[in-house]
Amino acid sequence: MKNWKSKALGYLESSLGKVPHEINELDWKEYLSPKNDKLCHHISAFANMPGGGYLVFGIDDKHAIPKGISKTEANGIVERLASLCRDGVDPLVSIDHSIETFRGVELLFIYIKESAVKPVHINNKTIEDSYIRSGGTTRKASRQEIGSLMLNSKNPSFEELHASKLLNEIEVITLLEYDTILNLLKRPVPNDIKEILRWLEEEKMIVGVDGKGYYITNFGVLAAAKDLNKFDGLSRKAIRLIKYEGKNKAAGSKEYPDNKGYAIGFEGLIQFVKGLLPGSEVIKHVLRTETSVYPEIALRELISNILIHQDFTIRGTGPMIEIFEDRIEFTNPGRLLPSKKIDRLIRTTPESRNEILASAFRRYNICEERGSGFEKAIIAIELYGLPPLKFEETENSFKVTMYSPKKFAAITNEERIEACYQHSIIQYYGNGGFNNASLRKRFGMHDKQAAQISKLINESIEAGKIKPKDIGSESKKFSLYVPYWA
Repeated sequence: MKNWKSKALGYLESSLGKVPHEINELDWKEYLSPKNDKLCHHISAFANMPGGGYLVFGIDDKHAIPKGISKTEANGIVERLASLCRDGVDPLVSIDHSIETFRGVELLFIYIKESAVKPVHINNKTIEDSYIRSGGTTRKASRQEIGSLMLNSKNPSFEELHASKLLNEIEVITLLEYDTILNLLKRPVPNDIKEILRWLEEEKMIVGVDGKGYYITNFGVLAAAKDLNKFDGLSRKAIRLIKYEGKNKAAGSKEYPDNKGYAIGFEGLIQFVKGLLPGSEVIKHVLRTETSVYPEIALRELISNILIHQDFTIRGTGPMIEIFEDRIEFTNPGRLLPSKKIDRLIRTTPESRNEILASAFRRYNICEERGSGFEKAIIAIELYGLPPLKFEETENSFKVTMYSPKKFAAITNEERIEACYQHSIIQYYGNGGFNNASLRKRFGMHDKQAAQISKLINESIEAGKIKPKDIGSESKKFSLYVPYWA
């Protein structure tokens, strides 16, 4: 706030020097023009300018002498300009304002912020009705200048778009469960509502409109909404959790609705899913305890993955968790991004369609660091002796399946080869490669079954999934194997 004020005061001092002159960064006026179209031209021009620009009111136009402005006049100017910034130009433009003392009189400073999305043009007209500052005046932009503005434009992401109408402070606080997010960040909850709203703006959950209210962003809703059903455009993005009685969808099923924002409802969802899963009895320290047949870290990573990487442009569907007798399927709308291969998802740095959501989930400690989620899930799956993860793409979705425990004899040959490949990736990054002994351990097999594992290794090589680390080595006993791409 202090930074833009000091800049504006400096520009005004320069403009009203010994020889008063107009500059691109600032325009001073005595009163507000009655012509809305002219005002919209100025708003467009300053919003298209790097760093934005300033309007100063209370200066005699003819003599370039500061005369001052009353509070009532200032309030009327701010009210009218704020309305034009919302309704007179496209996209919406943000402004800030302040009354500052300059040469002994009070002047109204309006800061028109640079728009990330360019060109800012007159509302209900084409982008050719865009304006720029040139030679200290406002003029219509040429086609070449409009092209340059477009090259320097940043299209807003889905998370940054508005999910609500303009709301007041109480409505925002009522709709968002901000305290849970602060707890996830291990930060105290402010006592002052203004401080809470400032933090929500910094967190990109809301967008303030010059004291007139706030829009809740899609990210704010997806992360912290108390009830997604309160937001029409996002109600279908709630997580669907379905439990089937058997191994297919023909048997009975029950759906459990979850209408909370992803971040605030994540821990409760994990615990609820765990409660629906089959358990196994283990003996620990002479006491029998019940544990899930699925590792919790894998559940966390796979659930967070379908939330973060879904394609929000696909309407009418959202992330889904389906629990069957022998497996769990995690599905999200949207195929993999074109740069990603289905067999290179483990340990590669992922691209996310929704970087604000992905970054927030990491800061909230909901998911692991970038690129390590699938790796940690597979390490846990190997420790639990489960079959390999199965990755699938359908026409408009991506699905990961985690299976319940199976003995080696019950696993298909295709699954064995995939397990061998996934094991090779984990061991490649951990120990430089895997051998017969480590793969036996992965399947829970004893030394006498080494021949079966050797056969599997050879089949995986023939399938093009792995290769010997040292092709010239003649010793099979101590041979190491790595992924085909290593």
